[in-house]
Amino acid sequence: MKRKQAIESVRWDLALRYRLIETVAWWEGRLTTGHLMQSFGISRQQASKDINSYISEHAPKNLEYDKHLKGYVPSKYFEPMFIDGSASAYLRLLNQNHDRAPHITGLALAYAHTEVLHVPTRSVRPEVLRPLIRACREGLRLECEYASFNTPDAETRLIAPHTLVYTGIRWHVRAYCEKNRDYREFVLSRFRGVPELMDDRSGKCRDEDEAWNTRVNVVIEPDSRLIPEQKAIIETDYGMRKGRLVIETRGPLVKYVLQRYQIDSTKVHPMATAQQIVVANLDELKPWLYH
Repeated sequence: MKRKQAIESVRWDLALRYRLIETVAWWEGRLTTGHLMQSFGISRQQASKDINSYISEHAPKNLEYDKHLKGYVPSKYFEPMFIDGSASAYLRLLNQNHDRAPHITGLALAYAHTEVLHVPTRSVRPEVLRPLIRACREGLRLECEYASFNTPDAETRLIAPHTLVYTGIRWHVRAYCEKNRDYREFVLSRFRGVPELMDDRSGKCRDEDEAWNTRVNVVIEPDSRLIPEQKAIIETDYGMRKGRLVIETRGPLVKYVLQRYQIDSTKVHPMATAQQIVVANLDELKPWLYH
């Protein structure tokens, strides 16, 4: 609660600088005004003011100035106010800021020992994304040309988008399709031309999407063919509790969850050490996999 109140009470731009202060101090062990100057293009005076306001107004016990290191270090009472102090949060930061962080003193040291594998960027054109965003926000219908395996040359569709979806590999938009009279996911890179916004609003909004509003649990367990010691390794790898990992998601996104975990629901690998994990409640999920 204290952390939430701190974030909500601070301007967005200042909160970003406070996040960097905590990130560098906590994970790199030494914070200087240079970190803020290089990251945000501000003066030394402003950087010093930001650090002082962070200490005096929000976290008086978090940082101590070390004359030997000529910088601020986290105290033994350090408690993150603007960041998630977990290791996974820092690793996400390394991933998300891979191109930018090497230019920030301190974070550059971390990147010298970090390699991030990026999947190829899918081609999403701005002239496609802009009307989709507006249609989602304002509940508008949209006429577009869309290519699929069944219609590779593209065909005209009338859709009512309501949510952009990132699966970890590519972007989709969840929308009501007037041709199929159902809600579907459309891959953003398969839109052709420029979608045209219609003047009338659609009654097919997110609240009407029954499948989208159905919460489903995907239960993952170690492959039963593994020996107990191997199962223990897998349980630790995936942060399982009592031998299982429960992932809550939306019905239409179940198939994408399995893709992220590289689980093929149609077959079992002959080698347990290659399979490693399985879906424990596959029968419950089948309606969503073949929906």
